[in-house]
Amino acid sequence: MQGKTLVRLLSIILLLSATQPSFAKEPSKDATAKGETPEQRKQEVKDYIQHHLLDSHDFGLFSYTDDNGEVHHVGFPLPVILWDDGLKIFSSAKFHHGETVAEVDGNYYKIDHAKIYKTNASGTINYDDEGHATNEKPLDLSITKGVFMMLFTALLMIFLFRGLAASYAKNNGIAKGVGRFFEPIVLYIRDDIAIANIGEHKYKKYMPFLLTVFFFIWFLNMFGLTPLGVNVTGNIAITTALAILVFIITTFTGTKDYWLHIVDPLGDGMPWYGKIFIYIILVPIEILGMFIKPFALLIRLYANMTAGHVVLGSLLGLIYIFQNWIGGSLSFGLAFAISLIEILVALLQAYIFTMLAALYFGFASETHEHHEEHEGEIQHL
Repeated sequence: MQGKTLVRLLSIILLLSATQPSFAKEPSKDATAKGETPEQRKQEVKDYIQHHLLDSHDFGLFSYTDDNGEVHHVGFPLPVILWDDGLKIFSSAKFHHGETVAEVDGNYYKIDHAKIYKTNASGTINYDDEGHATNEKPLDLSITKGVFMMLFTALLMIFLFRGLAASYAKNNGIAKGVGRFFEPIVLYIRDDIAIANIGEHKYKKYMPFLLTVFFFIWFLNMFGLTPLGVNVTGNIAITTALAILVFIITTFTGTKDYWLHIVDPLGDGMPWYGKIFIYIILVPIEILGMFIKPFALLIRLYANMTAGHVVLGSLLGLIYIFQNWIGGSLSFGLAFAISLIEILVALLQAYIFTMLAALYFGFASETHEHHEEHEGEIQHL
């Protein structure tokens, strides 16, 4: 019975969609009255997605247009910290969401594509032939939206895991409250990621970093799916910083055997004169691999999170482009499905980054003492 009802419903939808020549070719009456074309609406959606992917100097929650056509932004400003012949600190409210010029100590600054440029009183921005701004750019140390969310996430993690540690101390090693949710995740990272890839004897010194980076990426990814519109892990500067940390830890904790594997990967398997020609190619590849591994980490996290935001924003933008109930309903349904997938991807990307980092740490901490002991036992026999 339910199957027949579903078939009838789908048939009605198909019939109604067939009566419309095209979702995007028939603009609504409101859009026609405003003189908007489908191409203009597509460009607006594209600009909005690009704006969403950028960092900003204020925290905007939403905006609305009143009856007089004036746009009102709801949110709160963030501190702007510039170094321009001295320290300049002021509120981002002076920019009025990039619409006005900020005057500080006789200097004028303007925001263009989320970057602050030094300009004149009229806010003139000069561009080269490729469309890049040529104005002088002061050193920007501001607390942007991305920085704000990273600080908030760090404080949230401190609060949560201090509570988990306190519950262990008070209840004889048994987690209470919200700690019951995080305890299995911590144990999984320890047993199935750290110990499995690094080893039972050396995993402990890497555990603080692995736990921190996993929850840091996971929480930021989840915040990026909220209406706050925070795209921190979609910022390549952030993923690059995380990858550099992995590279530094891997490099400076590398054992003698790890470095011998890079500079002498064949070991004593053949005489030195037989390895010269092979090592001309092999050793540079091993050295290059030291940099390719963290590069793959940063690109994987950045590309996946950015792609998710672009796809989700595009699907939501189709509602504005189609401007009819069929296209809007389908777009909303697809956007809802992608949102559910993005929840899984947010956790999956944190897991993959942590797993690969543990794998690289395992390579760095490898030793071959067990081989030498095994050879000694064979000789003794």
